[in-house]
Amino acid sequence: MAVQRISRSFKDISLAFTPHPVTGDIGVIKNERAINRSVRNIIETNLGEKPFDPDFGADIRSQLFELCDYGTASILEDQILTALQNHEPRIDDITARVEPFPDTHTLEVTITYDIIGQEFPSQTYTFIIEATR
Repeated sequence: MAVQRISRSFKDISLAFTPHPVTGDIGVIKNERAINRSVRNIIETNLGEKPFDPDFGADIRSQLFELCDYGTASILEDQILTALQNHEPRIDDITARVEPFPDTHTLEVTITYDIIGQEFPSQTYTFIIEATR
């Protein structure tokens, strides 16, 4: 029988650094918004970009100028899954689907995951990667 981890409330600082209008404290984001923001930050970070943690990130930009085909899509899926499994312990059942569109040299990325220990529906993060000309 698998052991299910029970999560508590999650809280992260808002990267907008907008102070609270009453207290003047830095704003916070909570629960699923905090985790969704963390997933997005991991995916959008290049390897070596975070000081003192060179393995942090998915490094998807490294594939920007590669052929837009199913081979590149498969590499991106693996990079995304590895990054999220290594750096976001609050999520589970992670899937990454990358659909190449060679005519426009774009890749559509859809990431789906569950938040551990919470009754939230599965979360989805979708974005397009394209090389500018």
